[in-house]
Amino acid sequence: MTAPRFGGATVGVHGALPTSDQQITLADRIRNGEPSAEEELVHLFQDRIAFFVRTRTHDGGVAPDLTQEVLLAVVLALRDGHLREPERLTAFVYGTARNVVNNYLRTRSRLPKEDPIGEGPHTAAGFDAIEDIERRALVRRALTSLDSTDRQILLLTLVSGLKPGEIARRLTLTPEVIRAHKCRALKKIAERVKKLSRR
Repeated sequence: MTAPRFGGATVGVHGALPTSDQQITLADRIRNGEPSAEEELVHLFQDRIAFFVRTRTHDGGVAPDLTQEVLLAVVLALRDGHLREPERLTAFVYGTARNVVNNYLRTRSRLPKEDPIGEGPHTAAGFDAIEDIERRALVRRALTSLDSTDRQILLLTLVSGLKPGEIARRLTLTPEVIRAHKCRALKKIAERVKKLSRR
């Protein structure tokens, strides 16, 4: 399966959102593999997600990358039929955006403070930002290489924020099986990212 490309599609933040019927149709079209439907989703939500990210993070520099991450997660979830209430597509998009931003903020809060001694004002930050963008791109590529079950479990864990027991109930599996799938998927992602980074 190819990864969706989300470049250059922008609309105003204040345009009309789709009706319930339109959301159902759009979600169904994406689940059925229509590339034009994925582009339509991007046209509808890309600017809105970017605005949401900028508002929550107060950092316009991370908005493009986090927006891409949200759109990828939403499209992959829709392709896998993860959205049980397609009439709530808009709420699902914003919920995914909120989880991605919260994950980013949690990660950022755990990072050690940088020591600026002996460095120019922008050198370290610039390299860190570039490396972070490259890492995220590699993770997105690696994610698309997983089988649908492993990918769905990772999306439910990392994007939806569900615990193994909750995922087990949704997928009619045991929590132990979910943990095993999650562990295997994370290992595959790490290996795949390592391989991709050597190219």
